[in-house]
Amino acid sequence: MKPNEATAMTLSDLGNLAPAAVDIPAHDKLGVEGATHPPRILILYGSLRPQSYSRKLALEAERLLRHFGAETRVFDPRELPMVDSVGADHPKVQQLHEWSQWSEGQVWVSPERHGTLTAVFKNQIDWLPLEQAGVRPTQGRTLAVMQVCGGSQSFNVVNALRQLGRWMRMVTIPNQSSVPKAWQEFDDDGRMKPSPYYDRVVDVMEELVKFTLLVRDSSEYLTSRYSERKGDLAAATLADASGAVTAPSVTAIAPAAASPASTPGSDVARPARAACCGTTSTCS
Repeated sequence: MKPNEATAMTLSDLGNLAPAAVDIPAHDKLGVEGATHPPRILILYGSLRPQSYSRKLALEAERLLRHFGAETRVFDPRELPMVDSVGADHPKVQQLHEWSQWSEGQVWVSPERHGTLTAVFKNQIDWLPLEQAGVRPTQGRTLAVMQVCGGSQSFNVVNALRQLGRWMRMVTIPNQSSVPKAWQEFDDDGRMKPSPYYDRVVDVMEELVKFTLLVRDSSEYLTSRYSERKGDLAAATLADASGAVTAPSVTAIAPAAASPASTPGSDVARPARAACCGTTSTCS
C-alpha cells in the first residue's frame, strides 16, 4: 500500500471480524472534540526474512487500523544502515525521521530473539533522536506494542518495547499482544487465522485509535515538564542578561485547539532543550 493511501478496509476484507461486535472509534463516543483528520499511525516491524511473521502481523494490524479509520504507513527496515555507519542524511534515515514526525501514534512489532527484541527493530529506534533541531519525532505519540514468538507465549519483547517507549517519551496504551507459535497463526496468503490471538490484535488496534484520538490534540501539554520549563527560563534569563538575544517569555503550555502547528506530526521546531543532567542530551 502507498504511504498516503487512506483507503478504509471493508468487513469483507476482514473476514475474521464479527460485524455486530465491531466498534469504530470516534470523537463523539469519547466525549472529546479535536482534529477531524484520520489518526496517523506509523508501523515498525523487526525482521528482514521474506516470510517474516512480525511483518505479517504488522500488515494485519494495518488492515485493522484502516478499518478503524486511521491513515497508516509501514516502514520497511531493509536498506536501513546500522546506526552511525552513515550520516543522518541517508535517504532511509530521512524517511524514518519524516514518517515518525508525521505520525500521531505508532505500532511496534518485533520477534523475540535470545529473550529480547531484534537488532533489526532496535536499529530503527536508535536512528530516531529524542530531539533534533528542537523537533522530537516520538514524544507525545501513542504507542501499541506486539510480539511474535517461535514457541510458547512470552512477554519479554513487549516488556522491553514498553521500556523503550517510555525512554522515547511515548504514551504506551495498556493493552498489548503476544502471538505464540506464530507459524501456526497465519495462512498461506499471510493472513492471520481466526483465534483468541487475532481477537487480541483487534483489541489492541481499536484501543490505539481511541487513545490517539484522546491524546493527539493535547500531547504538547501532556508532555510539558516543569524541569524543562525551569531550564528554559534560566537559559532565557541568561541570554537576556548577556544581551545576546531578546529573551522570549516562557510560560506553561496550555492545551490549544487543534492546528497543524500543535499536532504531533507538525514539523514546527520546539525551542532546543538543555541537557537535563548537564552532561548528555539523550536523557529521557
